[in-house]
Amino acid sequence: MIEPQLLQKLIDFRRERDWEQFHNPKDLAISLSIEASELLEWFQWKTAEEISQQLQSEKRVQLEDELADVAVYLSYLCHDLGVDLNKVVAAKMIKNAEKYPVEKVKARSDKYNEYS
Repeated sequence: MIEPQLLQKLIDFRRERDWEQFHNPKDLAISLSIEASELLEWFQWKTAEEISQQLQSEKRVQLEDELADVAVYLSYLCHDLGVDLNKVVAAKMIKNAEKYPVEKVKARSDKYNEYS
């Protein structure tokens, strides 16, 4: 999902700083989770109206930074594990389409094992 040129810039950035030594799959996964939690903080304790207002304010940059952090760690993890993110997302969409057929789940929020 990250364009190849941008991914290469990320890899070069990391290599120039000799950070590969810290970026094993376990620690990248931990960092991804931490950044995703920081993303959640942006929404915590806010109403839909407050979120909408923040999206129109200078605080939007904070949200974008957290989204970028999540994308960076996910990109590093996929790169290092040899995972083609586009390919696995496409495969997962096929599985989800089978698990959640439109005629059974449209406009419903229950889990796949709860609908009849």
